[in-house]
Amino acid sequence: MSNLFAGPHLWILLIVILLLFGAAKLPALAKSMGQSARIFKGEMKAMKDDDATAGTATSTTADVAPVEKPADPKSGPAAPTP
Repeated sequence: MSNLFAGPHLWILLIVILLLFGAAKLPALAKSMGQSARIFKGEMKAMKDDDATAGTATSTTADVAPVEKPADPKSGPAAPTP
């Protein structure tokens, strides 16, 4: 598979972008794309940090066996609990 951003493809892409947005709006477009990428990376890092802290919290509680209540002898056989 050939590289899309090699040779004349890159120039054609840049010319199309220039014609669509105009030379005056390109700096604002680049700035907003950079801000969006920065926000996205920050949110992804926050999600990874949340997953890491949640993973350590669940690993400590997973080692503890669940406690079952003793069956009441007057009520008959106990139903299985999920």
